[in-house]
Amino acid sequence: MILVYTGDGKGKTSACTGQAVRALGQGMKVAFGQFMKRDGQAGEQTMLSQWLGPRFVAGGLGFLRKDEDRPAHRQAALRMLDWAREQLAHVDMLVLDETLYALSAGILTQEEVEDLLALARQREKHLVLSGRNAPDWLVEAADLVTSMTEIKHPWRNGIKASPGIEY
Repeated sequence: MILVYTGDGKGKTSACTGQAVRALGQGMKVAFGQFMKRDGQAGEQTMLSQWLGPRFVAGGLGFLRKDEDRPAHRQAALRMLDWAREQLAHVDMLVLDETLYALSAGILTQEEVEDLLALARQREKHLVLSGRNAPDWLVEAADLVTSMTEIKHPWRNGIKASPGIEY
């Protein structure tokens, strides 16, 4: 199946991590990649790295903030994409966190993501994608789409991001 976690609320990466844990608990082989996060940025990376070893990669350069950084981010995304294609030959589930951020930032193309969907379906693998602003074509192609909606968030009251909550 193709699963998508999207929306403007918190919880997309947490849902991806939970999906991976659930699959692991069923004896499935899982690979988990992050398109935008650098290694060592977030708590889930520590655990996923311990559980998955080389099947976990935080392949990003951080979030794209300057247009002059776009070529380096594009190269990092292409490396992640190559890694992801390779993983689909060996796992039951591939989780690609922040795919939609990379797509909306223009460092991944629609065609590249569509090719990944087709490869996952051809190989009968589960593919989990996350990020804000899921495009209509992806919503249509997916089997399951969940949108996280922010109701209330502490940062709106000036509270900084908390370890173990936001990262």
